[in-house]
Amino acid sequence: MRFPAVAFGLLLLPLVAYSRDGREEPKIVEKITPLPVALDKDFGFRKTKLFFLSEKAPTAGERARQTTSTIGGKSGTSPGQKTATLQDAPITFERQYRLFGAVTALDQRQRFGNYFDFFWRAKRPSDVTVRLEYRQEKLHEHVQAQEITYRNVRGTHKTEFKVIGDDYLDDGRVIAWRCLLIANGHIVAENRSFMWE
Repeated sequence: MRFPAVAFGLLLLPLVAYSRDGREEPKIVEKITPLPVALDKDFGFRKTKLFFLSEKAPTAGERARQTTSTIGGKSGTSPGQKTATLQDAPITFERQYRLFGAVTALDQRQRFGNYFDFFWRAKRPSDVTVRLEYRQEKLHEHVQAQEITYRNVRGTHKTEFKVIGDDYLDDGRVIAWRCLLIANGHIVAENRSFMWE
């Protein structure tokens, strides 16, 4: 009787391991301590993707729609409308992607806020901590931080941070931010917004 139960448990173990997303959630940093800067060419940011998911969806008047008009028996679209529609498509997709699965108004409310995706590279194996420091509208100069630590990593990676839900609704939008790569207790790479001092 014990053997079938153990065998069944061992068969389920890989399924449970694969069903997890595998992404580590950021930890909130309680006390932000200044770190020495020692920029290293072996570490760097490749790309940054920022997205703000607002409570109000873009209205039809704000979005340029591709419309056809008949002039002299010919139908066509103006070049400006096509360009605006093509530029708007990724924003519409990103909004739908971030709200996927949020059925109720409460679910959607918990998804509103700022999303940060940082793509970075480490050319040699190292323990790397990725830290996002940010300021929000209603907190003025108060700096908050989130971080994720990776053990013995090398190559290109993506790290996601979110300031959403009650954090966003209570304290406002993120108005300034900087993202740090920290190795051996030193800042080895930095990416910052224009408003960061």
